[in-house]
Amino acid sequence: MSVLVDDDTRVVVQGITGGEGKFHTEQMLEYGTNVVAGAVPGKGGKEVAGVPVYDTVTQAAREEDADASVVFVPPAFAGDALFESLDAPLDLVVAITEGIPTQDMSRVYRRLQETDTHLIGPNCPGIITPGEAKLGILPGNIFSSGNVGLISRSGTLTYQIVDNLTNRGLGQSTAVGIGGDPIIGTDFIEALSLFEADDDTDAVVMCGEIGGEDEEEAAAYIGEQMDTPVAGFIAGRTAPPGKRMGHAGAIVSGSGTGTAESKISALEDAGVPVGDTPEEVADSVEELL
Repeated sequence: MSVLVDDDTRVVVQGITGGEGKFHTEQMLEYGTNVVAGAVPGKGGKEVAGVPVYDTVTQAAREEDADASVVFVPPAFAGDALFESLDAPLDLVVAITEGIPTQDMSRVYRRLQETDTHLIGPNCPGIITPGEAKLGILPGNIFSSGNVGLISRSGTLTYQIVDNLTNRGLGQSTAVGIGGDPIIGTDFIEALSLFEADDDTDAVVMCGEIGGEDEEEAAAYIGEQMDTPVAGFIAGRTAPPGKRMGHAGAIVSGSGTGTAESKISALEDAGVPVGDTPEEVADSVEELL
């Protein structure tokens, strides 16, 4: 099994005619992902990398029997693109776009609650089930198939940790980059619940960072609801309060919550070993398995 995507997933690329959309469509196709359509208003009838383009996501999904989309649409228009994808008959939407206005995402989030669609992102690297499908910008060559699930707010740390796991022979069931914005779709708890329900995931790595309380809430969920063992990593230990570090959500208010220390403490209280480095995370996973 896997989480959310596998070799049967049929993908629409929103923004396929743009530079980023075209490049990453070619990369996804090369990896073996079933990219079956593109969707760009006014570009219907064209082809990109042999993939037919439609004017709307709904048309693309119906004509090509697609069940997922990846969004490579510029920030100013990405909110509308997400509304369009949530109105289409899709199970999964992966929003790669960085810089979508928070006000736009607040409206998208309200619409998301009215659907059964899973939204990953925005401002994320995407999702990959190694050897089957990748939706997004993840470098497929560092991933290997296995039984370790991974959830991360950071793309770069995803790659570092996965590289350490792969080098140890610890393959991954699915890796999910949930994104680092203040308002996202799939959060830690939702992703953890998906891995908990997956019979082929025997351990999970949760990679968090400073800002917000998502990791503290996830720690409570792990302690109360999960039998699958979890290893953790928290980025931003040396970040000064009040200064944004990287992601839009990675800012500590100074209230005492959202700090690296509070997140590490919550995870350790829930029985989650937290590594100081990606190498130590791999050590923890080896011990958990």
